[in-house]
Amino acid sequence: MTNTILLGCIADDFTGATDLANNLVRAGFRVSQINGVPTKPLSVQADAVVIALKSRTIPAGQAIEQSLAALHWLEHHGAQQIYFKYCSTFDSTPAGNIGPVADALMSALQTNFTIATPAFPDNGRTVFKGHLFVGDQLLSDSGMRDHPLTPMRDANLVRVLQAQTSRKVELLDHKVIAAGAPAILRRFADLQAEGVQIAIVDAVTNDDLMVLGQAVKGLPLLTAGSGVAIGLAANFGLQPSAQASSLPNATGYQAIVSGSCSLASNRQVAHFKQQGLPSFAIDPTPLIPDQADVASLVAQIRSWARPLLNHHRPVLIYATTDAHGLAQLHAKCDAHRLGSRIEQLMGKVVQDLVEDGVGQLVVAGGETSGACVQALAIDQMQIGPQIDPGVPWCFSSLSAAGPRPGGLHLALKSGNFGSEDFFTKAFGGLAPKEAASR
Repeated sequence: MTNTILLGCIADDFTGATDLANNLVRAGFRVSQINGVPTKPLSVQADAVVIALKSRTIPAGQAIEQSLAALHWLEHHGAQQIYFKYCSTFDSTPAGNIGPVADALMSALQTNFTIATPAFPDNGRTVFKGHLFVGDQLLSDSGMRDHPLTPMRDANLVRVLQAQTSRKVELLDHKVIAAGAPAILRRFADLQAEGVQIAIVDAVTNDDLMVLGQAVKGLPLLTAGSGVAIGLAANFGLQPSAQASSLPNATGYQAIVSGSCSLASNRQVAHFKQQGLPSFAIDPTPLIPDQADVASLVAQIRSWARPLLNHHRPVLIYATTDAHGLAQLHAKCDAHRLGSRIEQLMGKVVQDLVEDGVGQLVVAGGETSGACVQALAIDQMQIGPQIDPGVPWCFSSLSAAGPRPGGLHLALKSGNFGSEDFFTKAFGGLAPKEAASR
């Protein structure tokens, strides 16, 4: 099968990958998402391929190695432009991984200039005078201030990124964006003459992103959240198509697992419980000891869920907690170690759920989503209709794990995304499901 990829994308987590794929599908790209660095040729026709890595919070050296491996595969498949996708809240630490990965990709592509902007106005992420806003709040005043792995306490993106790279970082401000694509191209040239290699770009509306999309047509590498994707289709002669998001009919039971501790996910869990729907709160305390008995907790969750699975309502299993609860847990156990154990637990839980007949699964949280997709051995997904901005339904035949009848419909939700009623409304966006058997 001959397939030349127009746009090759590398995402640093699984929910971020589906977020980007969602925007590309809506813009008119045929999109295939591959989970993990590919080891075999592309088997479907696609205009864009999104490679989902779990590299946001791993050591920078490992993130670079995986990202370069993904880049080499995309180049081998003819990708005309590369897109490095990170979170719309610019999740990182002073050590990376956004800066180090961007550096490595720029070197590999032999380019001395690129952009960086996490702006995604549809989800309330805007950049103004180089400062990232989450809704009406500066990033540093938002719930991301207390993220357990990547606390974001500086909203100045020039300063944040400059701490992670030896390349010169400067701002391309909103006045230039407002002047249109020709003005942006002139500013690109001026910045490069000044030795700037990465430009943080202001964007407060979708119109800003559409204009920026025109201007970046000739850049070998883009680094951004998913927002810039809305302005790229025209560069490749593509237009929106209703067929791009079509998925098979949904089958099986409905379930939600949430490992995110974001404010949005906390509100979604609370709303679900207020509807009187069945939920299981995971107490992470038994996972703290070095010899934690994960198997016993998994068995307990399965025995609770099994009799509640039916065709009329979803079940929720969650480890979501608020900032106070997180602080108490982290006083007893290292955040990374406890997070890893919760991810391991959630991976085993979703394996049981699918084995017990779940065919429609919502997963909340980037790290949790990565763990669940890996546990299910899902290597490729078809991207379907949007539930909320940044969150589409996806479909996998589960070929790598042994197919279940009807495949698996999967929504991987970034912790910060989705309306308050996301957990209760998500399943209404699928075609009517068929009967499932245990």
